[in-house]
Formats: sequence, structure tokens, C-alpha cells
Amino acid sequence: MNEQQYNTPPKPDNYLAWSILVTIFCCLPFGIVAIVKSSQVDSLWTTGNYDAARKAADEAQTWCIVSAVCGALTGVAFALL
Repeated sequence: MNEQQYNTPPKPDNYLAWSILVTIFCCLPFGIVAIVKSSQVDSLWTTGNYDAARKAADEAQTWCIVSAVCGALTGVAFALL
């Protein structure tokens, strides 16, 4: 029997833990978007849609950063007031 081996790229991080943390501690609306994007990574990966999984992971990371920055700016603004 001839076995075929497929070259699949490594699975990207889904950033789910980071998404949950920034939702709780930083900025709720942007954190929710990050959670939605990060939850799409695993399902896209298991269906073989590797490019879309990588894009969803990149978008989840971007929304985590945006949420963290908004949370930090809000904290600084409250501290100055």
C-alpha cells in the first residue's frame, strides 16, 4: 500500500487565551471581535483551509493588540483625570 504524505504548514496559534484576557481586562468590544476570529482558526484548520486559518489567526492577533492598546490608553486617561 502506497501512503501519501501531505506537506501541511504548521498550525497557527489561535490566540484564544489572549483574546479572553483582553476582553476581560482591556476593551470589551474589540476583545469580542478577537474571540470570534480566534475561534475560527481551529475550525478552518481542520477543514483544510490553511490560508484562511492563518488569516484568521493574524486578525485575532491584531484585534488583541488593538484591544490592549485601547485598554492601556483608557487606563492612562483615567489616571490623568
